[in-house]
Amino acid sequence: MPQFITRDKYFWTIALQTVVVNFFLGSFGPAQPLLRADQGTSLTIAGLHGTSLGLASILAGLANPHLAHRFGRAKTGWIGMGIFSLGLSIFVAASAVPLTIGAALITGFGTSTIINNFVTSMNGHYGKLAPVAITQANAIASCGYVTGTLVVGSIANNYRDYWRFGMLLALPLAAYLFFVMRDKSPEVHVPSEHGPQSGKLSGAFWLAWIGFVACISSEFATSFWAAALVIDRTESSPAISTLVIAALGTGMGLGRWYWGKILKRWHLDVQLKIIIAIQFVGFSVLWFSHNLLISFFSLFVAGLGISSQFALASLRLIGLSDKRPDLAIGKSSLAAGVAIGGAPFALGLLGDHLGISRAYIMVPILIVISFLIVQYVPSHMEQDVEL
Repeated sequence: MPQFITRDKYFWTIALQTVVVNFFLGSFGPAQPLLRADQGTSLTIAGLHGTSLGLASILAGLANPHLAHRFGRAKTGWIGMGIFSLGLSIFVAASAVPLTIGAALITGFGTSTIINNFVTSMNGHYGKLAPVAITQANAIASCGYVTGTLVVGSIANNYRDYWRFGMLLALPLAAYLFFVMRDKSPEVHVPSEHGPQSGKLSGAFWLAWIGFVACISSEFATSFWAAALVIDRTESSPAISTLVIAALGTGMGLGRWYWGKILKRWHLDVQLKIIIAIQFVGFSVLWFSHNLLISFFSLFVAGLGISSQFALASLRLIGLSDKRPDLAIGKSSLAAGVAIGGAPFALGLLGDHLGISRAYIMVPILIVISFLIVQYVPSHMEQDVEL
């Protein structure tokens, strides 16, 4: 029988939480050339902001089973929103490198806490329909990503010294969600008598975990430094190249919304392999492009490929976790931390020594690794839904 997801207040509240943090993520990566120019740092030092996001994701992953056990997933998400808002305010106000790196750590912890509980909440609420609900909520989140990119890029292009203030536009939506959309009825959460989810995970889980690291590494290496690659290859200005990166977010948004409809006949693993292959094609064209328009189009295609990898790879981990979703998502946050912190920093380090164009060889290698792991480590997730 055909099944449909219901986009009720529950769906929209959680989806819009991810819009808030994606506004920050969409503005953060492409803003790196602007921040680097303001602070006068090398690619390696600038990459430490991404490393802070990665470390924050690791810390959030370690904390997630305990926070979800103690407060419940809903309240933990709002705790993450408060931490995110504090960190973003500090990031905008600070100018010294140690302060902006520290602020990125705080903001990243809040971001990862929200995203972790977004996945587990949607999975618990929608069951077998979770792949569709999560990918569609991610598509809505991409609106925040693209908006953040365009806002910061537009401000930088017209009012160069005020680009950071565009990031603050995420905070009014965060306040609206907390004071208006939040379910204010008393939440009855009884922590499990068995304590936080724990225990050993299978070898197949950890191989899939490595594949998850590769997926997220290729995504953040692309989003974090693609603006620098476009500048290097096309000789465009940092502000213009930042606007071009909006093509990546646009592709991600469209892919998240439509891939579920287009690929619904195939198993989750097959869907993931298809979009990884599309990412490879888009990135290959970007890597060889010296034309701004071609770079724009190739980033769009790469975005289509990147779009649903986080959701599908996360669900693979849940499927391989022996019914311990909070533990699985905690481990996925550790993987995301390794990827977010390691990939941009490694790319920046290689870029300082080899040039950004040659350094980008690491991205297709990561894409191939993620594809092979999905191929040889099947998951146990089902998707028998119709949109």
